[in-house]
Amino acid sequence: MPVSFYDLTVGTYTQIVTAAVGVLQKGADYCEEQGIALDDVVESRLIDDMANFHFQVVCITHHSLEALNGMKAGEFLPPNYETRDYAGLQALTAGTLERLNEMREADVNELAQGSLVFKLGGNEIPFTNENFALSFSLPNFYFHATTAYDILRSKGVPLGKRDFLGAMKIG
Repeated sequence: MPVSFYDLTVGTYTQIVTAAVGVLQKGADYCEEQGIALDDVVESRLIDDMANFHFQVVCITHHSLEALNGMKAGEFLPPNYETRDYAGLQALTAGTLERLNEMREADVNELAQGSLVFKLGGNEIPFTNENFALSFSLPNFYFHATTAYDILRSKGVPLGKRDFLGAMKIG
């Protein structure tokens, strides 16, 4: 049986977003235990020329839920950088998971046949929704989820690969 567009997108997003909710909670618990200020974590970067933890976590939502919304609307824009504290980032991620879980499989599968334009500054990059998901959204989604995880690891949070992967689809 072929894999559906829903499975490729929502199935993948929910696995990693669920894991991210847990990773963020482990990060908060560890930082509280160790006396590490969560505001400092939100501004942390792996290296000076990389975006901070805040951006990485925002992009988990942006390249999952907002990618699907962009496919529906036919347009995808860079993320909103509104300021959120650590608890706000946790709420954003949990809310993303809730909204992904509410999506209907038939509605998402219909998106596979559509197209969108990624608007970045004065540039417009046309994609089919399928190509957008496979070559832009999913790679960016994994990149930012991994980088958020790595920033927490750099702070000493005891995370492992199973924390990142979450519940795998086995069988």
